[in-house]
Amino acid sequence: MIDAGTVREAFRELFGGGEPRLFRAPGRVNLIGEHTDYNGGFVLPMAIERGTTVAAAPREDRRVRAHSVNLGSTAEFDLDRPGRPRRGVWFDYVEGVAQALVRRGARLRGADLVVESDVPAGAGLSSSAALEVSTGMALAAVSGASVERVELALAGQEAEHTYVGTMCGIMDQLTSACGREGHALLIDCRSLETTAIPLDTTETVVVVCDTRVKHELASSAYNERRADCERGVELLRHVLPAVTALRDVSVEDLQRYGGCLPEIIRRRCRHVVTENARTLRAAGALRAGCMEEMGRLMWQSHESLRDDYEVSCAELDALVEIAAGVEGVAGARMTGGGFGGSTVNLVSRRALREFGSTITTEFTKLFGHAPVVYVSEAGGGAKEVMNAE
Repeated sequence: MIDAGTVREAFRELFGGGEPRLFRAPGRVNLIGEHTDYNGGFVLPMAIERGTTVAAAPREDRRVRAHSVNLGSTAEFDLDRPGRPRRGVWFDYVEGVAQALVRRGARLRGADLVVESDVPAGAGLSSSAALEVSTGMALAAVSGASVERVELALAGQEAEHTYVGTMCGIMDQLTSACGREGHALLIDCRSLETTAIPLDTTETVVVVCDTRVKHELASSAYNERRADCERGVELLRHVLPAVTALRDVSVEDLQRYGGCLPEIIRRRCRHVVTENARTLRAAGALRAGCMEEMGRLMWQSHESLRDDYEVSCAELDALVEIAAGVEGVAGARMTGGGFGGSTVNLVSRRALREFGSTITTEFTKLFGHAPVVYVSEAGGGAKEVMNAE
């Protein structure tokens, strides 16, 4: 966890002035429901205990100065003169969410910001959403602007689309904004309705294994997969006129009409359609406390992501295969966009030591470096950090 005192001290050293206010938003790990969000479907993530903390104070002008402790970099922009988007720099996220809030009617003031994060970038744990939601909340709060959490999440998504160039769904930002301690969130990505699902970790815990690799293919392939899904909807509409997104296609529909799709498009659609069904069953399994069924669905999800959606990679597949050989592991799958990043695992508490040791040893033999392995409980969503915290 980030020490709030160190962020405050960094703010004073850089900007001086009065006492800043602190805001924090978490990263997330998606238990199941991958690449379904931008298809209007269902996802089942949880907020993690790692997050991004922002120290903020208002300015008298319309300029925003932002400093990243992690990168040792400071950027500045004017709210009245939007900068060029898609520069490929970290403050695209900050300026992107600021301009999205302005477009949504928030009356923002200029501000000084210091940002620090312990969500590893590129790990598939939504470091970008944590940055967007925390800075968006900070900018709104120090300006005296009232922004609802769903609007805050939508502003973060808009920043990704316009300033970053990733056509992401809403899952990451909505989980960061609305996460609930001790619960996963079943999110309907069409209606944006969230349902808190109790996550009992008394005997079985969530373990993240970060490969510490991110292949260059990730960003372009993500947008390609989205285009494949949109093409699938366009073709299926000839036989299913009511379909507006793959969310509207059932497993039975695809079995009946999938033959009208090109092979690659059919496989992409098959992943999304079956993943939606798996996600709804998984929510039911968690409600019932049936970790064995939850784990079975996770194994199936990984196979579908690997074979039909083709967004896995050797490192992710190896982590899942190693996990399958450890007694006490109920399920494992890649999580996040793919082509690197992390796996999410359900592991019996009694097997934690063996799991960590085996994963580290066997993965290092294969790839020459160790993964990062850590347990995370389901954390809460974005909030202001009080002085006592």
